[in-house]
Formats: sequence, structure tokens, C-alpha cells
Amino acid sequence: MQRHTSMFRILGTALVAFAAVTAAHAQTDVHKQLSSERFTIISPFPPGGPVDTLARILSDGLAKRYSQAAVVENMAGAAGNIGIDKVKRAKGDGHTLLVVPAGNLTINPTLMPNFPFNIEKDFVPVTMLAKAPNVLVASPGSGIKTAKDLVAQAKAKPNTLSYASPGVGSGLHLAGELFKQQAGVDLLHVPYKGTGPALNDVLGGVVPLMFSNLPATLPFIKSGKLVALGVTEAKRSPVAPEIPTLAEQGIQGVNVTSWYGLLAPAGTPPAVAEQLAKDAAEILDQPDVRERLQAQGMTAATMKPAEFATAMRDETAVWAKIIKARNIVAE
Repeated sequence: MQRHTSMFRILGTALVAFAAVTAAHAQTDVHKQLSSERFTIISPFPPGGPVDTLARILSDGLAKRYSQAAVVENMAGAAGNIGIDKVKRAKGDGHTLLVVPAGNLTINPTLMPNFPFNIEKDFVPVTMLAKAPNVLVASPGSGIKTAKDLVAQAKAKPNTLSYASPGVGSGLHLAGELFKQQAGVDLLHVPYKGTGPALNDVLGGVVPLMFSNLPATLPFIKSGKLVALGVTEAKRSPVAPEIPTLAEQGIQGVNVTSWYGLLAPAGTPPAVAEQLAKDAAEILDQPDVRERLQAQGMTAATMKPAEFATAMRDETAVWAKIIKARNIVAE
């Protein structure tokens, strides 16, 4: 019996060693493949924004890791669809990648009647990259100091309070619709053509409320030109920990963040996607990169490909329900 036990131990040790050697060979093969040619990272929006920033952080990091050129191509147009289409048509070998905001992945497929992509079939999810918190703000002249004040006013006088957004179907518009659903209130939606005009009218007191990106509004909150009613995350944001969450104030289920993801074309091998996800996590965890992200109000939010796929699928279902229930159609 003791002899058999010893044999099983030896066999077990040998299998573990074999698996380790096999995994090391596989990792080496993936590294060789990714080192074979240059990387092209598509940013489907103009230079200067968070998508562009993340694309350039990745390009720098991948170039150093694989001793290959890594270029960023800004391909703006058609709400991001021009750049997305280029990645869809690229070879699935890990050398052409897409950095894209959440809305293109989880909102537009339902919002746009003729959306030209099937996200699950046309792309391989690699990882979420970073996220930025959103916040519900009010103009000081509204007299609204907390989310509870807002709910009380909205219930006392239905459809008299309004909120601004960058446009119909934008993530910040849908955040308002989700808030209405979860808080059980009626608010009037006032769409603008972009965040700037919407924010200006809230600052001017023309419209009392707005869901906005926290980093963009934080200077106005600190100066007293806007009142922060609550962040739309499960936990307080490290960017402004003094602002309570909506959940703390009794409004559950309004977890809406602005996030950005990394995708590869369909056909990209799982091992390549997993390696790129690992690379992205390590690149974004560097101290200088963390500081660069924080300067734009972002924090790294990486995950494994399977986790990212699940997160996208779950969020798509949430927005699809809201879009269909409210009969929202892209302008």
C-alpha cells in the first residue's frame, strides 16, 4: 500500500511538472506571436479624450514589452463606427486592437435600429481598461441639496423637474432614466448636442439637474457652482470620497460608470486575448500610469476576458430594458 502511495505521489508530481512546462511553452509561443509584428491600436474618436489617452498608454506599454512598434490610429466618425469597422475586418492575431467606451458596446446595439455590428460575434473581449465615476448634480438655485430632496420634490410635483443630458441615448441620458425607474419619480429629459452645452445650462440654472462625469464637474462642485447629490457607484469614489453614493441615500441599483474596454477582432485565440489582458493589467498598474489616469479622473479596472464578456452582456441587458421600456430611439 505504501509503495502504491509513493508511486501516486511521484506520478502526481510529474503531472504537475509537465503541466507547468506545457504552460511555459504556450506562454512563450504567444509571446513570440505577439512579438512578430507591429501593433495597431484603433481609437474611434478624435485625439485628446480618455479613449485616446488609454490607447496611447497601451501602445507605449506593448511596444516596450514586445520590442515592436505600436501605433495609435484615431479614426473618428459615424459615432465611432468607422474605427470599429476597421478592427472588425482585421486579422484576429492580437496585433489590431480597439479601445472603445462602454456606450458603443452596451448601448448602441439596442439604441441604433441598424447597428452594423454583432459585438459578441464580431469581436473578442480582452479586458475592461479603466472607469470614471458619474455624479448627479444640481444647480444651487434649485434648492436641492441631496438626492432625498430631489426625490421628495419630484414626487410632490411630478414632471416639473428636468435634467439635462449630452443627447438622446447617451449614457448620461440613460442614467437619468434608470434613476427615474429606481427612485419611482418622473423627471423631464432635456437633450443637448454635447456635454458642454448641457453643463453650461445647468451651471446657469436653466435646467436644474444633470448626470455628468465626476472629473468634468468636480471643479464646479468644489467652487460651489454645482451641488453634488450623489455618485452613481456602489462605493464612494476615491476621486471625491466626501460625496455620498445614491445607494447610501436609499436609491438602489443606479450603478452607472463611464468605462472603456479593449477588444480584438473575431478569431483572436483565447490564449492571445488572455495574454493581452494580463499585459494591460500590468501596464495600467505602473505608478506613473496610475497618476496619469487619476489626472483624468479614471482608475484602472482590468479583468479577465471571460469576466469582461459577462460584464458587457449584463450591462447590455440593463440598457436594453430601459431603452425598450422608454421607447428611446437614436436621433
